[in-house]
Amino acid sequence: MSLVEIRGLTHVYSRGTPFEKTAVADLDLAIDRGQTMALIGHTGSGKSTLISHLNALLKPTAGTVLLDGEDIFASKASIRAARARVGVVFQYPEYQLFEETVYDDIAYGPKNMKLDTAEIDRRVRQAAAALGLDEAVFQQSPLELSGGQKRRAAIAGVLAMEPELLVLDEPTAGLDPAGREDLLRTLFAWRDERDATILLVTHDMSIAGRCGRVAVMADGRIVMDGTPAEVFARDGELASIGLALPDAAIIAGLLRDAGVALPPSLYTVDRLADAILALWAEKKEGGPC
Repeated sequence: MSLVEIRGLTHVYSRGTPFEKTAVADLDLAIDRGQTMALIGHTGSGKSTLISHLNALLKPTAGTVLLDGEDIFASKASIRAARARVGVVFQYPEYQLFEETVYDDIAYGPKNMKLDTAEIDRRVRQAAAALGLDEAVFQQSPLELSGGQKRRAAIAGVLAMEPELLVLDEPTAGLDPAGREDLLRTLFAWRDERDATILLVTHDMSIAGRCGRVAVMADGRIVMDGTPAEVFARDGELASIGLALPDAAIIAGLLRDAGVALPPSLYTVDRLADAILALWAEKKEGGPC
C-alpha cells in the first residue's frame, strides 16, 4: 500500500464567482513509503495547490487524499493525525518564523502535538542538530539569524514533528550553490537516517535528477511520471510545457554530439564530472576514448 494515494483530486478556487479557477483537475498520484520524489512544473501548474492537500491545509473540491488507506478529511481527528504525519515546508519558510526564540519556534509543532516537555526538548535538539544549528542560537530571536540559519530553523521546526512524509516547496530557492548543496545533503542524510519519504517541489531540474522518481505537472494534471531517465528522455514534451533538461544533461548531450563517448543518464553535475574523469583516466592509461 502506498503511504499517500490521491484519487481524482480537483480543487477550484473562488467557485461560483467570476474569478473561478481550477488549479488541480481530476488528479491521481501515489507516493510510496521511503520514496524520494520530485514534483516539477512551470509556475501556475498547480504544484503548491496539490501539496496543500497533503496535510489538509486545503480541502478538495472533489476527490480524496488517503494516508495509509484512510481519508485524511474523514474527521477532525484524521486531519490532526495527517498534520502530524505529513510535514510541509513552503517556499521561503524563514518568513514564517514568529516565536520569540529559535527554540520556541522549533518547538511549536511538537507542543501542538501535546507531547510532554522532555519529548519536546529531545525533538528540538535532535532536529536542530540534523540541520546543523548550534544550540547556542536557541535563545536568540529568529530575526537575529542569518538567512541560511533562518531557513534551517524553519525546516527544523517541521522535522521536530518527525513526519513520515516531508514535503518541501522549492527548499533551495534563493540559496547560493554551496548553500543549496549543503541543504540538500542535510535533507538526504535525514531521509536516510529516518527511512523517511520526501516530496521535493522544484523548478531545478538538476535536483529532480537526484530523486528516484519525477512527476511533471501541467495545467493542474500529472502529465509525466517515472524515473529521471524516463522523464528526461521526453525532452521535446518537457520543452513544450516550458521545462528544460538539467544543465548537466544538456552539456553531456553536446559532448556526445562532438564524439565524446559518455554514458546515458548524466543528469547531475557530479555524475557528469565523474564520467569525464573516468574517460580522462582511461585516456591517460592509453585506452580508447
